[in-house]
Amino acid sequence: MELFVLWDIDHTLIENAGVSKEIYAAAFRALSGREPTEPARTEGRTDRLIMRDMFVREGLPAPDWHFVETALAQAGEARLEELRRRGTALPGVHDALKAASAQTGWVSSVLTGNISANARVKLAAFGLDSLLDLPVGAYGADAELRPHLVAVARERAQRLHGVPADVPTVLVGDTPRDVEAALTTGSGVLAVASGIHTQEELTAAGAVEVLPDLSDTKRVLGILGSFAGH
Repeated sequence: MELFVLWDIDHTLIENAGVSKEIYAAAFRALSGREPTEPARTEGRTDRLIMRDMFVREGLPAPDWHFVETALAQAGEARLEELRRRGTALPGVHDALKAASAQTGWVSSVLTGNISANARVKLAAFGLDSLLDLPVGAYGADAELRPHLVAVARERAQRLHGVPADVPTVLVGDTPRDVEAALTTGSGVLAVASGIHTQEELTAAGAVEVLPDLSDTKRVLGILGSFAGH
């Protein structure tokens, strides 16, 4: 029973307690020399789009991506301890990731709008990084639009682990953008209402399987496993 599971990070696996928006603000400040007039708009978008949007809204030209990614990574690394102090892994996450990693034939990684450096910071802050196969994940530097990240992760899984192209993929996430990414790429989706979106909103977006959070490990594994038979 083979399966490729891709987990979102913010508000799916962890609560960042506002540290994410502080990272974007710090990166903007480092690049522009001034404070942004309003917080970053995130909601499941990639770092490429989030940072570009900040510069557009501030009436400034966006720097080359290389400089943006470097500023984001530096801001994220500087806030590891702050994230650990204020944030938390969400209910059931450690057990769910541990159980998924133990399944024979499953590859469990991340699909996130965060750049890879900050994804690692957020996961390492709560001891989750060792429970995921991070090299095959897809990150915010890999594409602008979330659905395009699915193909990136699939290619990496094939190249690094020989995972066949037709192995079922399932996304786990907390926003309608996660649901959209799954539906538009032929992937399964398990939506969790652990962010700002309700179970009803996630169902309306097209998710068939929706949970309040990941606290019921047996149920989470059962839902994920059901996609392996598709």
